[in-house]
Amino acid sequence: MSMQRLHQHIDEYVLWKRELIREIMRYHSWLTKNRLDSPALVTQLEHNIKTLRADNITLAFIGEYSRGKTELINSLFFSSFGQRLLPSRAGRTTMCPTEIFFDSQQTPATLRLLPIETRNLENSLAELKKQPQHWLEIALDHTNADSLIDAFAHVAQNKSVAIEEAIALGFLPDALETAEQADHVLVPAWRHALINIDHPLLRQGLRIIDTPGLNALGSEPELTLSLLPSAQAILFLLSADTGVTASDMATWQQYIGSQHAAQHAIQFAVLNKIDMLWDNLNHDTFAEHSIQMIQAQTAQQLGLPVTHVLPVSAKSALQAKVTDNSDLLSRSRIDALEHFLCEHVIAQKEHLIERSVVQPLLTLLNSHQQLISQRLQAIAAEQHQLNQQQHSSSHVLRSVLEQAKAEHQTYHRRLLNLKTNQRLLHRQGEILCAYINPEQLQANISKARNQLVSSWTTFGINRAITDFFVELENNLHSFTIEAHMANKMVRAIYLRHSAENPLFAVNAPTLSVQRYRREQEDLHYKAEQFRLNLKTLLTEKSQLGRRFLATLVQEAISLQERLRHDTLLWANEALTPLIQHNLEQKQLLENHILRLKTLTQSAHSSLQRNQLLSQSSNELSMQLRQASDILRVLRRPAPQRRQAKVVQLAPTFNAVNSKD
Repeated sequence: MSMQRLHQHIDEYVLWKRELIREIMRYHSWLTKNRLDSPALVTQLEHNIKTLRADNITLAFIGEYSRGKTELINSLFFSSFGQRLLPSRAGRTTMCPTEIFFDSQQTPATLRLLPIETRNLENSLAELKKQPQHWLEIALDHTNADSLIDAFAHVAQNKSVAIEEAIALGFLPDALETAEQADHVLVPAWRHALINIDHPLLRQGLRIIDTPGLNALGSEPELTLSLLPSAQAILFLLSADTGVTASDMATWQQYIGSQHAAQHAIQFAVLNKIDMLWDNLNHDTFAEHSIQMIQAQTAQQLGLPVTHVLPVSAKSALQAKVTDNSDLLSRSRIDALEHFLCEHVIAQKEHLIERSVVQPLLTLLNSHQQLISQRLQAIAAEQHQLNQQQHSSSHVLRSVLEQAKAEHQTYHRRLLNLKTNQRLLHRQGEILCAYINPEQLQANISKARNQLVSSWTTFGINRAITDFFVELENNLHSFTIEAHMANKMVRAIYLRHSAENPLFAVNAPTLSVQRYRREQEDLHYKAEQFRLNLKTLLTEKSQLGRRFLATLVQEAISLQERLRHDTLLWANEALTPLIQHNLEQKQLLENHILRLKTLTQSAHSSLQRNQLLSQSSNELSMQLRQASDILRVLRRPAPQRRQAKVVQLAPTFNAVNSKD
């Protein structure tokens, strides 16, 4: 039943996103019909739709070997196959980082394996994913569990290599098993595995990252710097019979529990193998007391709330689900873990979408409702003038006409000024982008690479990495100063506009650098942590050092590309609300002037004109009702908050509510 609940919550989350996409498309049509769309608005709506469609939930399973990571994945997601789908047995099984997902755009039902020898290449993992010639591809039959098991057994393969080769590949010989041949050790046969398989939860956007404990975090830069930071939740696996060992604590401190690592994902510990504490000779209360003690001790050691340390028995959970044993399933406590995933991980995703997509849409839609209301008010005023026409002299009508022309000229001048400011802002955007241009970044990359190649000492390698980040920081600092000036200019324009249009007072959009500064600091921090723990850099010119730099470079390029994109988008759209408002007011006055001219020239057509105005008023009223309907759907709380009986969208989101 608990698994059904997890399925249900993810299904509800996906349906909610689809509903948002449908309403955004409906909103787009509404804007077009009411002549309120613009290229900037269309781009923003398309970006929102793309964000919702590309969204996924990534769970990363981390821990030393023999902690039951793969067994937990089997019990959580693949018990319907009636047996262990992924290789799981005593000792080391998953020998390489494995990503499990479903992507209909790629070749369906495939296992792709990257040979361990590609560690001798300088390419980052992200680059190698785009180069299919390096991968072994195995077709899968997702309808046949036995064939899947045979295929997935490849993930557990290892190979015998000389100790010198193992070191060159980035492994610590002391952490490897010895091979039968003298001076040889066993290393994973594969560097990375990608499993694309059709599964109900994977089809809904769930992604799983399974990591081996075999020094994986210390020998694959991509895991620490890119792959794990992309996860929404990190499940840190421990064994209930041993608690937090020294190697467990080292992994937690270096890669998971640090302040920098904790900013983007929910971290919690899974205390697996509680069945080891079950004792038939003692009452269940004895086992319960033991579990509570180790749970409290683990929480204290890791600095987590006790509620974030979840005792389970993955083996018993899988057995219970396969044999439909409800008593054993209850003892395994897997339902508490699945409940935690629903309560925290899915709820956090909903919160992020509400904040990044829904709230900006609500602001836009409220603004456009006001414009439609203004159109209705203008029509009502004109109808009033028509009704009073027989009592009005032509002199009064001409006076009203002259006043409307004067207002039209005012909005025309404001529009010209705004367009001049828009050109200035475009130039400011180009100045900003000069500090983050790709050529400058490539020059910095080339410098760091040359330093690394020419370095024969660890000090030289450290210097290359340090200089690389110093250059990035200098550029970002200059960018921040220029961005402050640009924001100051835009705020001044908005303040002047608010003074001239007190009924249309809106806040100036700010080009925020803080998020990118934090990301760059996080990258630097992770790079330092990774570098300091690279025992394999004891050899000069280590390939791992080059791959480390290649991964850093890839992340830095990605960060600057996103900053450049957001900067240009801000420069193009910052004044869009003001320009659109003035255009709208100018159009309203132009229509008003035309109608006033008609009134002064042909009084006999006032009845017909009144009828046309009534039709326009009815049409606009209907458009307002449609906007209100879209607004109502967008304001509807996300599924998790809806079940928590939160009945309206709060202006700010503090903490995600938990279910009763």
